Amino acid sequence: MQAGPRNILLSWDDVDRLIDSLLPKFRGEFDALLMVTRGGIIPGGLLAEKMGLTTLLTAAVDFPALLEAEKTSLLAWPTFLQFPADDLLRGRRVLCVDDVWGSGRTMTAVKNRVSAAGGFPETCVLHFNPYRSLFGTLRPDYYAEATEAYVIYPWEIDRGADRVLTGADG
Repeated sequence: MQAGPRNILLSWDDVDRLIDSLLPKFRGEFDALLMVTRGGIIPGGLLAEKMGLTTLLTAAVDFPALLEAEKTSLLAWPTFLQFPADDLLRGRRVLCVDDVWGSGRTMTAVKNRVSAAGGFPETCVLHFNPYRSLFGTLRPDYYAEATEAYVIYPWEIDRGADRVLTGADG
């Protein structure tokens, strides 16, 4: 019997190292940073601070819930619950930030929407899972690490001594 994917529990120091590893990878400067809720809020804020970016935007994307038997729902169109107006994106080089690229659906939808508005999107995540991606060889423009593990970020941990998740908790 094969074990499922392992979990990685990150500390805030781990996140700082990931952010620092991304900075030298960026090619040129960005006009705006678009944080994808909810996972991209904290890494996006940390990157914006380190890069001195002050034009910060958010996008909220919702996909229909997936049932194991509904493989066709992987191709469903997203609902954009919140997205910047086109004039905030048009003609701008936009760094689109999320925590993880699993299937790639969210970041691909965001990138396409920025492009449709006349912006020049580049994608950035802390973790890229090349084994789950639905888009073949398409990958984020920038990522700190590739992993097939399930990553638990420090902002996802239930707080309190009796509430901290561990890798054994699932």
